[in-house]
Amino acid sequence: MRKLLIIGIGAGDPDHMTVQAIKALNRADVVFLPDKGQEKAALRHLREQICARFIEKPYRTVTVETPQRAEAGSDYRGVVDDWHARIAANYARLFTAELAEGEHGALLVWGDPALYDSTLRIVEHVRAGGLALDWEVVPGISSVQVLAARHRIALNRIGEPILITTGRKLAGGFPAGQDSVVVMLDGEQAFAQIAPEDLEIYWGAYLGTSDEILIAGRLSEVSSEIERVRAQAREKHGWIMDTYLLRRMQQ
Repeated sequence: MRKLLIIGIGAGDPDHMTVQAIKALNRADVVFLPDKGQEKAALRHLREQICARFIEKPYRTVTVETPQRAEAGSDYRGVVDDWHARIAANYARLFTAELAEGEHGALLVWGDPALYDSTLRIVEHVRAGGLALDWEVVPGISSVQVLAARHRIALNRIGEPILITTGRKLAGGFPAGQDSVVVMLDGEQAFAQIAPEDLEIYWGAYLGTSDEILIAGRLSEVSSEIERVRAQAREKHGWIMDTYLLRRMQQ
């Protein structure tokens, strides 16, 4: 049976690679590298750097072209399901053609595969299509962990929960009954659309990379600064990945 290694590689710093992840990489015969176009060429380049640095045996790389996702509109779930199905079809074709029975393939996943990443669902699509495939998941350091470390904060207050959500969900307002909310995948800067009230924000972009940016403070005071800095960074790099913690300030 073909074996797939789904490896969390951290938020952008090659030093985020765990010993377990490095050992898994060195079991790989083929590394499948997603290609998301020139805009995100830096993400592929980092994956290639990680392979060159840590793999100590012969291996091959195979490019996986990633189709563009359609505009979500009112059917977000349907659009995402269709997008995943198209990506899965590409993977199934390449796994069949490029990964022989008994070989190990590797997928290098930003952050941790279990946290707001589609790879595991896409692999399930591939298996549901009839391809015999076994897989193993290696956890990685997430952008959420790096955000907290860079700002030198704990994500939760003593004995209190945290909520991890998306910008799409936050746009409906700060969640009732919550004190600490981590927001990911916020392409529309939802933090600027909610009432700042008594909130503080710990924001980070390109976490773990040489381009890392950090801003923290009262949301009412730094919201416009984050919007400005974020727009400049996106213009400069062509893409941006950011994460932030919103927290009610203690009286």
